[in-house]
Amino acid sequence: MRRQIVAANWKMNGSTGLVHELVPAVRETVTSLDNAVEVVIMPPSVFLEAVKSELSGSDVALGIQNVARWAQGAYTGEVSADMAADIGCDYALIGHSERRQLFGETDEVVAEKLAQALGSGLKVMLCVGETLEERESGEAESVVCRQVELALSSVSKTDADRLVVAYEPVWAIGTGKTATADDAQSMHQALRAKLSEMGFAADKMSLLYGGSVKPDNAAALFAQPDIDGGLIGGASLSAEQFIAICQAAKV
Repeated sequence: MRRQIVAANWKMNGSTGLVHELVPAVRETVTSLDNAVEVVIMPPSVFLEAVKSELSGSDVALGIQNVARWAQGAYTGEVSADMAADIGCDYALIGHSERRQLFGETDEVVAEKLAQALGSGLKVMLCVGETLEERESGEAESVVCRQVELALSSVSKTDADRLVVAYEPVWAIGTGKTATADDAQSMHQALRAKLSEMGFAADKMSLLYGGSVKPDNAAALFAQPDIDGGLIGGASLSAEQFIAICQAAKV
């Protein structure tokens, strides 16, 4: 059975105050979900230890938003996958559209980072998605499937249980726009078919939707047969909104 997962990507937001206010509230709610939903919090790296401390003894997973493509060395400002694993991270977020769009991460770089994360024992949340231009030109499905193929081409099929794919249309990130439930389901269905074609146990892999998920649209999205939860951005900075989304995933 596939895991239902709701992940909070705080992006470059947060403070120690937010950590101490939001994380305990989420932790308390997760206890009431009876392990029906796996919840992940991905704060900026400087808050990882503080979030880890607040999560101690809970079932909430800890994730890092990005890792280096190198194992170690003279790369000032970078954080390696081994370092993330060493401090207790469970997940690494790889290939987020903002990393691709703002920092020029290519499919090759994404694949290298993904290999580093898996090699360090982390679970990986791989992000894929198309721009508005690519969608309007009818290339959305081919673009997204190509991103998956290039990122996972060298990954062992035995690592499928440590892989989660998050579809996040670039045009819906932080814009307030979101794909309809039917459109999101269509892309998730295509992704699952592509993963199966590549030899992965696609029916056992969790596929998430990301892109302006809110409490008022979460239930409709999560009700789709190929959508197994969400990668949440802005709404994850509000305990009330994020908890409501987690509860929607349990239904």
